[in-house]
Amino acid sequence: MAIRSVLGHDPEIEIVGTAVDGEDGVACAARLKPDVITMDVEMPRLDGISAVRKIMATCPTRIIMVSTLTCEGATASFDAMEAGAVDYVPKNAKDAAGSQDQFRKELLQKVKAAAHSRIVRRPTHAPSAPTAAPAHGPSPHHAPAPAAAPARKPPPPHRPARRVDYVAIGASTGGPVAVQQVLAELPGNFPKPVMVVIHMPKAFTGPYADRLNSKCRLPVKEAADGDLLQPGRILVAPGGEHTSLVREGRGIVVRTSPTSDYPRHVYVPSVDIMLSSIADAAGGSVLGVVLTGMGNDGMKGMQHLKSLGGASIIQDETTSTVFGMPRACIEAGTADSILPLGEIGQAIGRCGAD
Repeated sequence: MAIRSVLGHDPEIEIVGTAVDGEDGVACAARLKPDVITMDVEMPRLDGISAVRKIMATCPTRIIMVSTLTCEGATASFDAMEAGAVDYVPKNAKDAAGSQDQFRKELLQKVKAAAHSRIVRRPTHAPSAPTAAPAHGPSPHHAPAPAAAPARKPPPPHRPARRVDYVAIGASTGGPVAVQQVLAELPGNFPKPVMVVIHMPKAFTGPYADRLNSKCRLPVKEAADGDLLQPGRILVAPGGEHTSLVREGRGIVVRTSPTSDYPRHVYVPSVDIMLSSIADAAGGSVLGVVLTGMGNDGMKGMQHLKSLGGASIIQDETTSTVFGMPRACIEAGTADSILPLGEIGQAIGRCGAD
């Protein structure tokens, strides 16, 4: 009722139906063919994650998970996104007016963004590049691929004139799955420090870092204030605050700041702040990577990184769930390489061999 009340009061949104549980949700998806589905995680008869899998197998639809703001809710959200969900909206158990306003704002924003996103079919084995349906939805009939179609050879990444000492990755909508796929392709002997920023709430980044640590060859942890960027280690910026990188002595360390220190940055944690600061701290010897996400966070940071001589890789439109962040970087002229998701991890790995 709460979700229906929020969505029903927006003139741009039409509610075409409701489902009482997961089984009913699968049936409604096939019968009503909505543009977007909001899906709870815990439901009778069929849980949300299983329902997502069934819907994506039978009638692929853009799905937003509504999950609790807990570690368990985070894990369920990531499982659902691996199954094909576009995004998630955490619901805060507190009844405070601020919490409810934030939920209302985020729900509306993400439903509208999802309506214009691509339906990405997740691979049943990892890692490989996902295929995406057109923006208006999947076609009911797919022509078979030509039997003799040659495999496309991945283009080599842009080779910067100077050495790349650090890798910095930013993403938003669709980012948790995309970042996981990219990082899982890095070899265990990858020698560069990696910093990752994804727009997430505080309760989600720790479980996400743990998830990556279980799936990647390199060690992954949630960053904390004062952490040192170390070769062959991946740090995930904590949610709910901003992360910048500063040089101290011979190393680069993490510094976290409350959102009140950066009132003009609406995306938290900010990719712009992370990219700009690591470029300054490293003297420009950074490979910046911007993946799928709505908005333009990362564009200004990438401009600054490029002005200092850094290199960049941007995810292409076809494999992006939402092309907002990559598009902004490309239109600003900051893209050295524009690659499909399935080739980005290998491209980063090649830079690590320099």
